[in-house]
Amino acid sequence: MKLLYSILVILCLMVSCKTPETVGNISETAVTETQDTIKLVNDELEYEVIIIEAGFDSWMARRAKPRNFYTQSFLEAKNIQYVTEWNKRVVSSRYNQNLYDMSINYQQGINYGFELNYLLYHYFVIFQERYKQKLSSHNPQF
Repeated sequence: MKLLYSILVILCLMVSCKTPETVGNISETAVTETQDTIKLVNDELEYEVIIIEAGFDSWMARRAKPRNFYTQSFLEAKNIQYVTEWNKRVVSSRYNQNLYDMSINYQQGINYGFELNYLLYHYFVIFQERYKQKLSSHNPQF
């Protein structure tokens, strides 16, 4: 419970069952940022992601590599690894359920766009760093 004051993370990806495996001409994802809360919404793909993490904005400004450093395929590959391990921990009693309280519906083969992948990847990086968790063997260097 004491982690709740420092982290309140709600990650919801709501993807329609009939979303095609490849999506062309994706409209811009709406990104709203207010005091360490980032909300990404894409009505076309029917998803919403909300990241509430104390210090996330300042961490991104200080530590994140610029967007042009990454390719979308790199971010997607890392996010699949992170989401897979995250969801395993949600259902496992071996891990702190205050950290892993909600599964993430992120599906390989769906184009969520660069911005969602960039922010989700960095959420996983800051999460691992702050809470001494290791979701994969990938260790980003900053």
